[in-house]
Amino acid sequence: MPSSPAERPAEVSETDLAEETDSLTREERVAPTWTESLARSLSRPFGGPLGEHAQVGRNYFWTALRVILMLAVVTLLLGWVQKSPCIQQYTDDKGVVQLDWRGSKQFTALCYSDTVPLYTAERLDQRGAFPYITSWKDDEGKPTEHVRYMEYPVVTGLFMWLNARVAQGLVALVPGLPMTVIVFFNVTAFWLAVAWLVTVFSVARIARRRTWDAAIVAVSPLVVVHAFTNFDTIATAFATAGLLAWARKKPVLAGVLLGLGGAAKLYPLFLLGPLLLLCWRSNRIKVGLATTAAAIGAWALVNAPIALNPASQTGWREFFRLNTERNADPDTLYNVLVQWTGWQGFDPGLTQGQPPTILNTVSMVLFLVCCAGIAYVALSAPTRPRLAQLGFLVVAAFLLTNKVWSPQYSLWLVPLAVLALPRWKLLLAWMAVDALVWAPRMYFYLGTDNKGLPIDWFLGAVVLRDAAVVLLCVIILKEIYHPERDLVRQAGDDPLAGVLADAPDRQLVTPARGAPSHRMRSRSDAGDHRSRTPDAV
Repeated sequence: MPSSPAERPAEVSETDLAEETDSLTREERVAPTWTESLARSLSRPFGGPLGEHAQVGRNYFWTALRVILMLAVVTLLLGWVQKSPCIQQYTDDKGVVQLDWRGSKQFTALCYSDTVPLYTAERLDQRGAFPYITSWKDDEGKPTEHVRYMEYPVVTGLFMWLNARVAQGLVALVPGLPMTVIVFFNVTAFWLAVAWLVTVFSVARIARRRTWDAAIVAVSPLVVVHAFTNFDTIATAFATAGLLAWARKKPVLAGVLLGLGGAAKLYPLFLLGPLLLLCWRSNRIKVGLATTAAAIGAWALVNAPIALNPASQTGWREFFRLNTERNADPDTLYNVLVQWTGWQGFDPGLTQGQPPTILNTVSMVLFLVCCAGIAYVALSAPTRPRLAQLGFLVVAAFLLTNKVWSPQYSLWLVPLAVLALPRWKLLLAWMAVDALVWAPRMYFYLGTDNKGLPIDWFLGAVVLRDAAVVLLCVIILKEIYHPERDLVRQAGDDPLAGVLADAPDRQLVTPARGAPSHRMRSRSDAGDHRSRTPDAV
């Protein structure tokens, strides 16, 4: 087997090789202990870096994928343990079993999860209730009284409802189980863990030559803190599975999966923009449109029974209404400006139900401006950018400009970051910073009167997290315009190219004067992974 793509026969493309072999040869694999100083250090207790004459891919059971999935299971177990203080019960003075959140344990133990309060807040505890049909009143008897429905998109809302029914059935059938809300959390956590394993599996299959990069998805500190904070691993599973389908040249299936992900959380649909841009640049726009149509069709098919049913139409619109009416969340730069400058915000003096129109407009315009800039990058880069690079930029732009950045949203970035910028120490540093935002956030909510932290600690952590994400975006942009610095391209073509693998690469926008316009140079050492500078940024 030749040592580099440049030395292989012309008739054997990268994609053909990937499709015709079930496993990679030694020359095709990127050994992390040769390219990552962190991997080299971690390998010492297990025999040190991979040997020059080591037999690779011969072990029947302990494959790289199985080891990575095992690491993910361990990390998910740690995530469950991290939330476990919040799913304890006790018997009060009246002999009634209660959930043990005494002394604001959910904040002091850093174990808060939306899953627990939403069981009753979304009326999942009521056996006859059904999402989007069942309603209730918040602030009943007050001037701010208003009607509420299930606030999550259809796939997530039905996922919650089904888990609640399973939990109630288990409690009824199995004596000695804890409170139903605790069983509900555990049932939900099981499926959320399965969804994250799908995410890890998909990243490992996409990365292919750099399979071990998926270990960063598996052991991410953000998984420990946020895998069970909300329901976002469902969306990451659909999104990464959709990307895997695209990489396997199944564009319609990719669209269906992205559409289902969009019915769970909105962000998977954002990946359609970069995909269409790359198809346009490659003169494969029909394929991109087919994927987009499949995504829209899947999203519409899932939503139609709820959206078109007169009994649930109003409830279906609740998600959109709440997102329109909510103001800037504490975890956003808009709130940082308000708190640190004394500014009243874009829409001061709002009343219940009144949307922050100016903030909504500013947030949308900023996101669209960022998308326009990303489109320019996609069409003007000297070599066609990789899909993961553009996908990360779009999702990061949304989070940075949006008026809401719930802490678990950072999970959206994890698989995209690993595929776009597989520099282990850099990614783990960002993930650690992002995960640590949770501590000052919880102690800020505890309140200074209850020995909590002042808001400045929390806001400072938010700024640091956002700065880390911006840094990743800058490095990705740098590698797009200097593709020879891209570690993924050093090991071969874009693993997410899919049907674009053999397509022409056209620059549709002429770069500005002085901008880099060179194409990626061929490398005779593409197969010698040890020759690269480790962790170069």
